[in-house]
Amino acid sequence: MATGSTLPRRLLGRELHDLRENAGITMDVAKAAISVGKQTIWRMETGQPVRLRFIDIERLCQVYGATEEKTQVLLGLTEEAQGKGWWHAYGDAIPKHFDLFVGLEQAAHRLSSYQAALIPGLLQIPEYRRDVIWAELPNVESAEVERRMELATRRQDRLTSESNPIKLEVVLDELPLRRPIGSPAIMAAQLQHLTEVSKLANVSVRVVPASAGTHPGLLVGTFVLLEFPKHPTAHLTEPPVVYVQGYTGALYLEKFDEVQQYRDAYTRLRRSALDEGESRRLILEIAEEFDQ
Repeated sequence: MATGSTLPRRLLGRELHDLRENAGITMDVAKAAISVGKQTIWRMETGQPVRLRFIDIERLCQVYGATEEKTQVLLGLTEEAQGKGWWHAYGDAIPKHFDLFVGLEQAAHRLSSYQAALIPGLLQIPEYRRDVIWAELPNVESAEVERRMELATRRQDRLTSESNPIKLEVVLDELPLRRPIGSPAIMAAQLQHLTEVSKLANVSVRVVPASAGTHPGLLVGTFVLLEFPKHPTAHLTEPPVVYVQGYTGALYLEKFDEVQQYRDAYTRLRRSALDEGESRRLILEIAEEFDQ
């Protein structure tokens, strides 16, 4: 599986942090050992983009008292982390806070998403997405819009990938189905596309109808729960992450209790939603209204 640098970098960071903590070594000692600033140690341990050198990782392993076997595992992760995912070529078209999400999305094997305002990006048709981009960035150049469109298409490839498909489960409020983005014809086409994609074996789309009244999504807000495949070495498996997007940035929640709260909320949202067949029928009814 091609995960690019995001996942191995995060795995490496967590291993380095645990080794240092278990050895009772401070960041000040760690930074002195490889002649870097404290910020660099923090970025390494939190899986942020940072220059990773084999000599530094090996030296830290020595300082932390890591076994030879553990050292080789970390050096292997370092080699993987130096690779580049395909999305890095679109760095100019990815908002800073979204770069990490794209990398995690490519590494994940399951996404569980609740959307209250818009159709999820992985399910948007080009005309719908273009209108959303223009609303967000009214003064952006056309060339950048097209770069963002290309990125979106590449992300959507995993829905139909034979070698590395992603399992996508979406719960949608009825509101984004009725909110006109672009022309009525665009909305009709978008909703028709939504019903077709929802028929894929790895995609589930369920709608919380307006008639449901008060439901958990009104309090929780839009989020995506990302889950990752098991690593051959069990403790290296990346734990689930909840992505909460904001207007000026994003939150990546990883603490067990936080993730569990969102998982519970998603379970309750599914109880409020129509089943897949009923959801498809409602989406098609709304599509016909736009098509009249």
